[in-house]
Amino acid sequence: MDVYEAIARRRDVRAEFTGEPVADDVLLRMLAAAHRAPSVGLSSPWDFVVVRDPQRLAAMAQHVAEARQRFADSLPADRRETFDPIKIEGICESGTGVVVSYDHSRGGAHVLGRHTIADTGLLSVALAIENLWLAGVAEGVGVGWVSFYDEDFLAGLVGLPDGVRPVAWLCVGPVHHLEETPDLERFGWRGRRPLEQAIHHETWGSVDAVRPR
Repeated sequence: MDVYEAIARRRDVRAEFTGEPVADDVLLRMLAAAHRAPSVGLSSPWDFVVVRDPQRLAAMAQHVAEARQRFADSLPADRRETFDPIKIEGICESGTGVVVSYDHSRGGAHVLGRHTIADTGLLSVALAIENLWLAGVAEGVGVGWVSFYDEDFLAGLVGLPDGVRPVAWLCVGPVHHLEETPDLERFGWRGRRPLEQAIHHETWGSVDAVRPR
């Protein structure tokens, strides 16, 4: 498939995992794609912790379930009703977690391109995650980004050193299928924002259709 098809087919997978582990060679190709992402100053500030131990997966799943409940309890009644059927993780079902971390010290004190915008390092990690995700689409492997966790808990769970921040827990595994419509749209949480609302010309507020040259 070409890159446009991979982008269109990419989904945040929760309930579609087959339960079979992702093959080691496939996972390595996905991690290699992630590692080829562009990074500020060529610092490659990411690391990948592959988690497959059932007890560690179960501990993370329990922690996420507790965080999910706290979020659900904070919602107004109508939003709670919409949220309740939405599955937010497939930690145990996928059988493989990839914790993607960010090391701000990677590349030393003088990272080319990060002098005025510190977040470029974190944004580099996000590019690596997207590379891994699109590689998963090409491999027929589902990926789900879990964000319902306390950073200190996750750092301790996988033994991250001081100063290294967990950015994502990615559930990775073969899938029965990929849904045609993203879950948050299917369950009515929110619709996709139209492209024409996001394009501005010259200054903010000049929302318009794409202007031909």
